Amino acid sequence: MTWSTEQIPHLTGRWALVTGASSGLGHHVTRELARAGASVVMAGRTVKRLADSAELVRRQVPDAELRSQQLDLADLSAVRRTAEELLDHHEHLDLLVANAGVMATPHRRTADGFELQIGTNHLGHFALAGLLLPALLASQHGARVVLTSSFAHRTVSGIDLRSLVPGADPRPYRKWRSYGESKLANLLFMLELQRRASASDLALVSVGAHPGYAATDLQSSGPNLSGATLRSWFMAVSNRLVAQSAEHGAWPLLMATTQPGLPGGSYVGPRGIGEARGRPRLAGMSSVASDPGLASALWTASEQATGIIWP
Repeated sequence: MTWSTEQIPHLTGRWALVTGASSGLGHHVTRELARAGASVVMAGRTVKRLADSAELVRRQVPDAELRSQQLDLADLSAVRRTAEELLDHHEHLDLLVANAGVMATPHRRTADGFELQIGTNHLGHFALAGLLLPALLASQHGARVVLTSSFAHRTVSGIDLRSLVPGADPRPYRKWRSYGESKLANLLFMLELQRRASASDLALVSVGAHPGYAATDLQSSGPNLSGATLRSWFMAVSNRLVAQSAEHGAWPLLMATTQPGLPGGSYVGPRGIGEARGRPRLAGMSSVASDPGLASALWTASEQATGIIWP
């Protein structure tokens, strides 16, 4: 069966948190979850952009129940504050869509001294999910955590765990290698979370998804930070001519978030050539992404890096 948003079940009574909800994939995921009846917390760095995104959603889904929540994944103290605010307002959380991220940035550091891409794309979400675990386990429907990866995870053969030490520069910085490692970390985290949830007999499902090549603001994040106007222009043209729309890029995330009975550890991506575009289906991942030893080592290093010890 070919999946489409028409197959999203009714989600009335469920609370969802979508990171990176102010634009791109997160905006479209928010809209479709709200259309299905879910109440959605839209999380992002910029309050104004969140408000603009929420207004657009309400134009198409007038009865959408939305709440904006400022979230800076590149600052662990800010992640803690956000989690505390969410726990104060919500006794349960049914769906966590870890979508926000940066790509191919120049060498920058998070507020805590980690390389920006691994710090934002992986450590920020690792900390957020860990802090929100009590609300996830309080779900009456069985919680689902969705980690957004990329086919770029296939471009690397492992993760240098020394990059999870604040202030460390274990090797020359290569922006695309660091991006690929952060996306590999998303899958390793997803699978290790599912292994631990299953071993503890928890009603929590952890799955992954990737959008293929979708036209979003992600492609401009790196050029904008480095001031590379020519590369930013090239990415904009490539998005227009080659990429699928952000709306269709959001479909694998939506299938991963809402498909009833989807087994833990599943990974969803487009069905087209090279998984670059097309309707979603179950996708494959690299062998290193399924390495339980590396996943366990990454989990331990992530707990040490963030100070978030999962029970």
